[in-house]
Amino acid sequence: MKNINRRDFLKYTGTGLAGLTMAMHFPFLTPRRALASAGAWKFGVMADTQWRTGSNSGGQPASCAVSIIDALNTQFIGHGVKYVIQVGDLVDTESVSGIRSLPTRAAHAQALYNSGIGFFPLRGNHEGSATAAGEMNSLFPQMQGIGSNPLAGATNFSSPSITGLQGLSYSFDVENVRCVMIDQFIGTDGKIFNGTSRVAGSDINNNVLDQVSWVTDRISTRPSDSHAFVLSHKNMIGQNHKDVLFGSSLTANASARNDFITSLQSNGVRYQLGGHDHMHHRSIVKTNDGSAEISQIICSSNSYKFYIPQTPDDGRETPLQQELATIGYYIFTVDGPRVYIDFYSSSHGSTYGDIDLVNPPSGYAFYLRESFGYSLNGMQFKVAHGESFTSVQDSFEGTTAKILSGTNGNAETDYLGRALVKTVNTGWSASDAISGAASKVLSLWGMVDNLSLWEKPPTVDFSGLLPNADESKQGDTYVLSLSYDLKLVRPSQLIGGKFCIANRKLDGSLINAVEANFGGTKSFKYGSYKSSYGLGTYGVNPSDSTVWAVVNYDGDFVAKAF
Repeated sequence: MKNINRRDFLKYTGTGLAGLTMAMHFPFLTPRRALASAGAWKFGVMADTQWRTGSNSGGQPASCAVSIIDALNTQFIGHGVKYVIQVGDLVDTESVSGIRSLPTRAAHAQALYNSGIGFFPLRGNHEGSATAAGEMNSLFPQMQGIGSNPLAGATNFSSPSITGLQGLSYSFDVENVRCVMIDQFIGTDGKIFNGTSRVAGSDINNNVLDQVSWVTDRISTRPSDSHAFVLSHKNMIGQNHKDVLFGSSLTANASARNDFITSLQSNGVRYQLGGHDHMHHRSIVKTNDGSAEISQIICSSNSYKFYIPQTPDDGRETPLQQELATIGYYIFTVDGPRVYIDFYSSSHGSTYGDIDLVNPPSGYAFYLRESFGYSLNGMQFKVAHGESFTSVQDSFEGTTAKILSGTNGNAETDYLGRALVKTVNTGWSASDAISGAASKVLSLWGMVDNLSLWEKPPTVDFSGLLPNADESKQGDTYVLSLSYDLKLVRPSQLIGGKFCIANRKLDGSLINAVEANFGGTKSFKYGSYKSSYGLGTYGVNPSDSTVWAVVNYDGDFVAKAF
């Protein structure tokens, strides 16, 4: 097996298989970064929870991964989420020994309900029948905004005006977020869409074609200052599976797919999420002509299955991050116009690699593996390996942020050998409550090194439990510049190094940004940045009213006097 990730989290701990303790590891007690608003709130996302049946069931009932579900419920409760979404494949088979399986999955959402947390599922292809469609509406009435299960503040429920899909494809709002859930399987009436009309049948490959206009309506009619996430079971471009959201192959129904991607981009949707592939994979998917694109998140396995990517896509995908053979989940933190997304994962309890579990792990140790995000008032920049970060420039209410120097030197790839691209996102918030602030607060995502954890035989033996630590926050060295408001700074503050770019720490306090670097030597310079300055150097340039700093991480930054 091959280890392509050269950072510290792959160093063996020496504990071997005993390293996975029975105790739960709760990384949410130390979040990725402090949030700018007391009104920030969270929701969770999980994926396929299938399990084996028969003699290999490992004590898991009704073809359902109840051990993993229960472990994730504990995590979600600890994170304090409002609701949890599951993107399909709730069970492996619809019935076991003549007993229907979906009621078992529904029963294992009760821990969330008991904590007042909503649960909003989608169907997958493993529960794609008309019978299962009816069961979903009965077991999870909250998909229609009714019933006694918690709605967690969700309102404005809507389904397409298509007989058989009510409550299966649905959208809902919570605060400033709209979630649009797409079901592409057989309706309660036993019908599918054949490309022209809805007829009795089982071929689900065209079932999204008559829902594109509904999706467009749901994302285009939301308030302008709100977020929208579009979720389905199958993906825009799969890594292992090549049956996708728009058909049986990557190239199927290209016209409708292009319209869908164009609609998502033009209406400000940043992410389309799915399951089906049992791996953590992020990428950008384009239309055939490249005129529009959408970021997709394929969600990590919550099952006994861990798939391996197959042949590359048809040229429309740009891979960003990848982690295989782990059990994972996602926390979305919504902070006004900003969204922070954290991916946590745990070892599957056996030596790292692609295996099918017979027994669930005896315990779980979840680590923070990747953090990314965006802001409605910011921009996104794609920076390939070897390219300069100087394209990253953005302004907001009188403050301008620029990266003056730095190159994407991270050469990691995905399993298929494709180079991973960094997506750098900017966002902004007010600084009124920050003493000594002379600029708006810049939120910066995407400067850390790409996540790339996978194994590919046959090369060097690679044994042990992985992941065994949080992913490093270190990235390439770059020079960040922020403009400042002259009216908010006294000339005497510009000398001596007390006025600088500050970074917001986890506890919300602020420090000189270079003090949070990985290495380097703190050194103040009066004047413009020079290429000879190394990591840890910072300065103020009165000639253009900017402060700058040589740093190697991302976070929240503001020009401030100490």
